[in-house]
Amino acid sequence: MPNWTAFSGLTGVVLVLLLSLARLSQGQDMSERPNESTPQSNSNHETEAFTTKDSDQQNEAEISTNTTENTNSNSNSNRQLSSPSDEAPTQPQFSAGMLLANVALSQGLFGFILVAGAWYTAIPPAALGLDVRDPLSVGLLAVGVGVVTGLGLYAANAVGAASATALGYEYEEQLRDLLTPETPAGWVLLLCGVLPIIAGFEELLFRGVLIGVLSSGFAISPWFLAGGSSVAFAVGHGAQGRLGILVTGILGFALAVVFIYTNSLLAVVVAHYLVNALEFIIGGAMGIEWG
Repeated sequence: MPNWTAFSGLTGVVLVLLLSLARLSQGQDMSERPNESTPQSNSNHETEAFTTKDSDQQNEAEISTNTTENTNSNSNSNRQLSSPSDEAPTQPQFSAGMLLANVALSQGLFGFILVAGAWYTAIPPAALGLDVRDPLSVGLLAVGVGVVTGLGLYAANAVGAASATALGYEYEEQLRDLLTPETPAGWVLLLCGVLPIIAGFEELLFRGVLIGVLSSGFAISPWFLAGGSSVAFAVGHGAQGRLGILVTGILGFALAVVFIYTNSLLAVVVAHYLVNALEFIIGGAMGIEWG
């Protein structure tokens, strides 16, 4: 007999951990470079001090002597300022591969916990959107629905980005740029490993569990759950900025609608994967920006 309550509790823990990690990641600026303005500023102040001393009229010999002394003094000052022991520690720089591996491992672990929890608590697969008796849920028809949905959502996202830019709003692409691979091996890892894991886990959590399981186990309206899960989905993508949060929330609700009408986890996973993959390929690799 399914233990809906226990699985819901486990889901709550996973959701809180995921949103907490997303919140922490928003404070990390991976692209920040060490600040090199301080040594130059100090050197300029010292140069101005020496220049002031030389402002009195002196003969050419005295000026030459003072200039040589100033040059040596500035050289010594610069050497002291650039001493390794005085340099401030810099933040570690992470490669795209390291970031991709981190995302894949963390979300893969969360996904494994949910799948293991669903098995242990005897949650029926149909409640997660995996009804083997329904070809619209797990068959090729579901894949087709996912492909059409994914292409449509990407096109809508492109139109939205262009419209937002025309209205003066800036769509942040820093996260995508950080994760865009620079090598063929990185692209294989992204398209064949990381993006499928992200799409699979996020759809399992935000659509399969937060809508399918909760509506089946507790007789809650799936439309009410669609709204709540879409808000949580948007908050989990806070690193994309305010506009990105809004767009992600709308995308999440559109995927929720498809899930409710098809009861197909497969369809929304395929759609989610296509949206992400096209964003990286067209925007990251090809450099085509709609906004």
